[in-house]
Amino acid sequence: MAKVCLVTGKRPMSGNKRSHANNKSRRRWEPNLQWKRVWVASEKRFIRMRISMAGLRNITKLGYDAAMLKSKAKAA
Repeated sequence: MAKVCLVTGKRPMSGNKRSHANNKSRRRWEPNLQWKRVWVASEKRFIRMRISMAGLRNITKLGYDAAMLKSKAKAA
């Protein structure tokens, strides 16, 4: 399964891990994804989504429909 947030589009980032001796090795930063049930008022049902906590805050603040419209507008 892809590690991508459905609301914000956050993906894993890559970079260097730096040790105390300044050695470099590749590493990944994973987004904080969680499985959550979200109420969709327009459909009158819950849907299960894998979203980041930033995406969950957007849904809590704006509502599901407005958050998805905002994410689609941002993507286009």
